[in-house]
Amino acid sequence: MKQSLLMVVLSFCVFSQYTFSQETVETPEKYTAHNKGKFYIFWGGNRESYSNSDIHFKGENYDFIVTDAVAHDKPKGWHLDYINPGRMTIPQTNLRIGYFISDHYNISIGLDHMKYVFTQDQIANVTGYVNLPSTDEGSIYNGNYNNTPINFQENFNPDTDDTSPPPFLTFEHTDGLNYINTEISRVDDISSKIFKSWNSDKVQINLTEGLGAGVLLPKTNTRLLGKERYDEFHLAGYGLSAKVGLNFTFFKHFFIQTELKGGYIDMNDIRTTKNTSDSASQHFWFLQRIISFGGIFKI
Repeated sequence: MKQSLLMVVLSFCVFSQYTFSQETVETPEKYTAHNKGKFYIFWGGNRESYSNSDIHFKGENYDFIVTDAVAHDKPKGWHLDYINPGRMTIPQTNLRIGYFISDHYNISIGLDHMKYVFTQDQIANVTGYVNLPSTDEGSIYNGNYNNTPINFQENFNPDTDDTSPPPFLTFEHTDGLNYINTEISRVDDISSKIFKSWNSDKVQINLTEGLGAGVLLPKTNTRLLGKERYDEFHLAGYGLSAKVGLNFTFFKHFFIQTELKGGYIDMNDIRTTKNTSDSASQHFWFLQRIISFGGIFKI
């Protein structure tokens, strides 16, 4: 009887010790272990590079192509305009809102507010013709062009200078080259995989990749062959893009994200003057370098 009682006590002690040890080993699951159902939003800035582009201008009494046109962006640098609600469209910016449909995949919609400036200090070849009425200021450029080099700096005419000839061409998507796009992206926590004891609820490092597509809604600032300057929003074409980046999340909810994003833009209907018969078309590749600040949370 004594032996049976002793066995019961020993068994209870062993079971209790095992149960207690199991409870002490188990830790609460980290908030950052799962993403499904979370929303995020970020705001940031970018720099851009563009491939050379053939720009086709056509309208009443003219039709010509500027070949291998060079363009650049228009950076603002580190500036308070990025957070000034009344001036946020002046810098080159990125806004994105997204939702995680699983732990690794999210869908988002965003605006890449880029700026594209036809480099005025360049010599580019022009092919086509200009045959404006003699009463038009731009008739000084009448003629046939066959891969003819044009020095666009020589024909540059600031609005404040009324004595020089009208410009052959000034051409900018500076308010801006607006790429409104949807993306699907994958996110992987690489910090916890590399360092097994890493506390991702304090700092988490994620690798992100994505594919996107959308439309271009530029506000194109143009002066063409002496015609009145035009600067209005117009749905001009489409874009495709791909990205890769690193996301650094702090204390579960706040993050800094850096991205390299490249893609292709095709705009076949760019407005250039108030006359709807005047238009331009172009296509080119772009590369963005992006840094943004955001938050991630569950509603």
